[in-house]
Amino acid sequence: MENTENAQRFLTASRAGMIGCRMCGAVNPGDARVCTRCSSAIAPPDPASLQAVWAWLTAGLIAYVPANVYPMLRTTTLGHSSDSTLIGGIVELFAHGAFGVGFIVFFASIFIPIAKFVAIGYLAISVRRPSTLDSHSRLVLFEIVEFIGRWSMIDVFVVAILTALVQLDFAASISPGIAAVSFALSVAFTMLAAQSFDPRLIWAANSRSAE
Repeated sequence: MENTENAQRFLTASRAGMIGCRMCGAVNPGDARVCTRCSSAIAPPDPASLQAVWAWLTAGLIAYVPANVYPMLRTTTLGHSSDSTLIGGIVELFAHGAFGVGFIVFFASIFIPIAKFVAIGYLAISVRRPSTLDSHSRLVLFEIVEFIGRWSMIDVFVVAILTALVQLDFAASISPGIAAVSFALSVAFTMLAAQSFDPRLIWAANSRSAE
């Protein structure tokens, strides 16, 4: 009931016979196919695009499993090799008293990816079913997911830097494990899932609930 009342208070572009451009945000006439500001192609929000969102999100979830199971780093010191997984590395950091670094790694490697999965899944479901969050809150959530997506590769960058710097032949060397590739793929897939989501569907669903 509350969402319906909120939908009636706001005039959306679709209810006004207009259409928004996803590239620059300009509002164009409803029958426009090219943006008058940036000349980008314009298409009305299509609920079928959610299939791409779910496909990329599922691929990201699948890739995230080996990213946590298999080694992220393989360290070789004087001929002896040891593997380190994401969770194992975080536990080791806490065991050595590096709580700040351990928290950063946990936040970037565990909390943020899982939060992105949940947020994208929630947004995709919310345009099909009634939501507890209003349209503006869901739009803010979408913008947050898009913003943090560019910072999700921090673990991969650290692994790449360590691999490049620590190469002392037999004495010591660090090489990336299969988890590094899986983690990079998972981040890329979730970014594609977020890019595939059309935020205009939020307002379109809001308009339908008001009718």
